[in-house]
Amino acid sequence: MTEFGLVLTHGAGANSRAPLLVKVADAFTAAGWTVVRYDLPFRQRKPFGPPHPSRAAEDREGLRTAITELKARATHVCVGGHSYGGRQASILLSEAPDLAEALLSLSYPLHPPKKPDQMRTAHFPQLKTPSLFVSGTKDEFATVDELKSALKLIPARTEIQIIEGAGHELMKGAFDIQKQIVDVFVNLLTPK
Repeated sequence: MTEFGLVLTHGAGANSRAPLLVKVADAFTAAGWTVVRYDLPFRQRKPFGPPHPSRAAEDREGLRTAITELKARATHVCVGGHSYGGRQASILLSEAPDLAEALLSLSYPLHPPKKPDQMRTAHFPQLKTPSLFVSGTKDEFATVDELKSALKLIPARTEIQIIEGAGHELMKGAFDIQKQIVDVFVNLLTPK
């Protein structure tokens, strides 16, 4: 059994083999974590295409199962995801705060592009899990100021890492995954 485990899932247009997830998983693995890159149920059903909103609860249940299974292999289990995957993880933890010890959200889709009036924050006041949000300065789903403002709705400890020059995929823009994600996330698990 390892000390730390992370279930990491993908965005709406990707799968668990997405380059960002692989790089982040590799960085956590190098730090001694057990990492499970997980394909959400919508992706398990069909290899292409976006998830249907009416089935989002199924994606959260799949994520719950993956977290529960990892708990047999790691003492401290966390969950994270890119875009849609991070959003579903955050909703799941707002419903079941004891399921995981921390949340890693890569490019949280705060609102659809060019629709800042359609905020996806209704569950934030119920999110009591320490959370790290990583976002690029060119992300069309959330400006830095919008994200900073939205995080004030979360009653748990939150950290934000801004990646200069990166868009929603976080693949452009230079940043150090170890220092800007892994180290900050580990620090988030340390009580203040």
